[in-house]
Amino acid sequence: QVQLVESGGGLVQAGGSLRLSCAASGRTFSNYAMGWFRQAPGVDREFVAAISWSAVLWISGSTRYADSVKGRFTISRDNAKNTVYLQMNSLKPEDTAVYYCAATTRTVTTKGSEYDYWGQGTQVTVSS
Repeated sequence: QVQLVESGGGLVQAGGSLRLSCAASGRTFSNYAMGWFRQAPGVDREFVAAISWSAVLWISGSTRYADSVKGRFTISRDNAKNTVYLQMNSLKPEDTAVYYCAATTRTVTTKGSEYDYWGQGTQVTVSS
């Protein structure tokens, strides 16, 4: 069992930045690929970013991003702190959503159905 707790959400003006954190506890964190998803009211949950297990062997290609956030968002992980981050820059009003982190024992995937554990979410609101 893995417990995930997100933090760092809040209200920010368009063009601003936020950094989300997701603290994991339970099983060995480095064994899990991690993802961020978001859900806005009335919209299906969508993939944002993912990072493969164990950034120790990080090479180009072990992260994936939704097209809508490429160049603006960066996912990273610190296995020593059991934490995954989502740095969000140049935020837009359409980024407003509840952001969830998730963990999977599979390889990096964009499919929410392939994640085994989910956090409770943190609200991000971007004002215009």
